Amino acid sequence: MSTTPQPVSEPGESQPTSGGLPVWLIAIIVVIALLLGYVAYAQRVAKEELSAQLTQLNDKLTQVTTRAATLEDNYANLKAQFDVTSEKLGMTQEELTKARSLARQIKEDQQRTAAQLGSRLEQQQAQLGSLTGEVGQVKGNVAETQKSLEETRSVLQRTIGDLGVQSGLIARNGEELEELKKRGERDYFEFDIKKSKQYTRVGLVSVKLKKSDTKRQKFTLELLDSDKLIEKKDKTLLEPVQFYMQGTRHLLELVVYEVNKDRIVGYLSVPKEVARR
Repeated sequence: MSTTPQPVSEPGESQPTSGGLPVWLIAIIVVIALLLGYVAYAQRVAKEELSAQLTQLNDKLTQVTTRAATLEDNYANLKAQFDVTSEKLGMTQEELTKARSLARQIKEDQQRTAAQLGSRLEQQQAQLGSLTGEVGQVKGNVAETQKSLEETRSVLQRTIGDLGVQSGLIARNGEELEELKKRGERDYFEFDIKKSKQYTRVGLVSVKLKKSDTKRQKFTLELLDSDKLIEKKDKTLLEPVQFYMQGTRHLLELVVYEVNKDRIVGYLSVPKEVARR
């Protein structure tokens, strides 16, 4: 009974994140939570300040209204007293006009002050409504960002491999490879191979990198399946390198999603029935 060879880990090989979630996604979710907490706190503080200001303005408006009513009563009393006094003392018409003008000016000043306080009150209420709207918009943007992140994690594609066969789903990075593993449709063997004269075991085959071209994002490698040697020349980034397992019709796919100087990173995709051999 043969034992399935384990992938050879090379230095620098990326490790899957704990819990099945990538670290960058967890970091973004934490930042979003902190942002919502800060926004909620800022909204509460702003509402308390505006409520206090509104209460003060309402008190001042009440005081002004009371004083205006009092002045109107005083004016009526003064007018009556002036009329009586003018008759008794022979007050001139000019003096009566001045007294009436002074009372009217006082009343107008009080009305102007009340109007100004009312305008300030309306402005404070408008600011409170605007703040509430901005908080709602921030929450909406956060929700859209979370949705976009979830969609990005599930965006996987298919393409035609170098043998002209429709490939399986292709992962373009380590995060998408984790998503493929969760689907459980095939088995995946990750690799991080440096240029060497020696072969590196990857799943059921051995791989040797012969050259890599970082400018053109191309590479050439050799695959060794038992005693069968397969050379794949000038393959491109994310191109499914396809080959059949010796003695079977099972199609294996090798995908490279990172090409560096004398180094490639990617994975080998194997059908479930082949991996159990």
